[in-house]
Amino acid sequence: MYIQYTMDQLCLPMDLEEDIPTNHLVRVVNAAVNRLDDALFDAAYPGGGRDSYHPKMLTKVIIYAYTQRIYSSRQIAKAVRENIPFMWLAGRQRPNFRTLNRFRSERMKDVLERVFTAVLQFLADEKYISLEHYFVDGTKIEANANRYTFVWGKAVSKHKAKLQEKVHALFVDIEAAEKREEQEHRGQDLNELGESAEIDSAKLEQMTQALESQLLEKPKDKSLKKAVRKLRKDLLPRLVKYEHYQKLLGDRNSFSKTDPDATFMRMKEDHMRNGQLKPGYNVQIGTENQFILAYSLHQRPTDTRCLQPHLEKARQILGEHPKVVIADAGYGSEENYAYLENEHVKAVVKYSSYHNEKSKAWKENIGKIENWTYDKAKDTWKCPAGQTLHFRKESKEGVMKVTPWPCAG
Repeated sequence: MYIQYTMDQLCLPMDLEEDIPTNHLVRVVNAAVNRLDDALFDAAYPGGGRDSYHPKMLTKVIIYAYTQRIYSSRQIAKAVRENIPFMWLAGRQRPNFRTLNRFRSERMKDVLERVFTAVLQFLADEKYISLEHYFVDGTKIEANANRYTFVWGKAVSKHKAKLQEKVHALFVDIEAAEKREEQEHRGQDLNELGESAEIDSAKLEQMTQALESQLLEKPKDKSLKKAVRKLRKDLLPRLVKYEHYQKLLGDRNSFSKTDPDATFMRMKEDHMRNGQLKPGYNVQIGTENQFILAYSLHQRPTDTRCLQPHLEKARQILGEHPKVVIADAGYGSEENYAYLENEHVKAVVKYSSYHNEKSKAWKENIGKIENWTYDKAKDTWKCPAGQTLHFRKESKEGVMKVTPWPCAG
């Protein structure tokens, strides 16, 4: 009536591989990692102490876990104990979550890119990739940081400028007091500082120490004591903080206090639909034949400024530039076109107004400089109304200015 069922009898075969289908993904991961040279991992294992788990085994387990959307080290350790494909990859060994986490965060950190490059070499050997067509696109990933601990570059510059004004005013007052006491020889440096355009924390510290030495000679000078206290308790710490912020900012316009590497940018997932800026990173990925060939992480929110550093990173990984780069209009800029031309890389990259310029309304708009006639010999433009416009100057942004003569019609 029932199929015989017992839990106390040993069943054959005992090999776990018999329970894994021939075309299962875990076999692909196993074959790919087995082809890696053991020397890739030697630098991460200096030797000494008890024997370690084999790095290839740990690499297989972690890569396969990522393909199954398992990222927690505790969940991976659980799968190694309970999941047949994981048990087969681990050879029935059971590394705990601490071992897995230490391997991927410490040991694997320095060799991950070399492993990635080695896998790309396998793909090239098997003719899966040829670097003929390289598709580039980016996405923004939100950082694991507080959304409300932001620092804005313009605000830092504004507050620092106000602080500079306060420092200048303070030293002007000190100099005036010194002159009233006929001690110009001691106040000469202070006067120079009060007139200087920029004050850094090192110079302010030096002058504060000079004031403190004067205070030792005149301990009852209330105005000098008040100035030293204000410098030590307020102005100098704030100036040091603003300089630290500007160093972290670099050429960015913002960063998060809880993750200084993250820049505030608009994300694609905006469930509040209010355009809220969130701390994150711009990840650029290049693919061919649905394989990821190169990746790069950027602090810049726009794709336009990420193309050049990404292609340099791709050349470092691949050993050469791809033959043809294909990207959307978000990468279209004069700087990028010049870079691609100088590197002799063919590209299919539209600019932002490409489709608009093809429309009838654009072509009939006499206000667009693209619809005017340029005389290269005379360096002049002729508008549709027949009037000639002469070149005036170039601005810092590189935008051409012409004489403001009105065009008829």
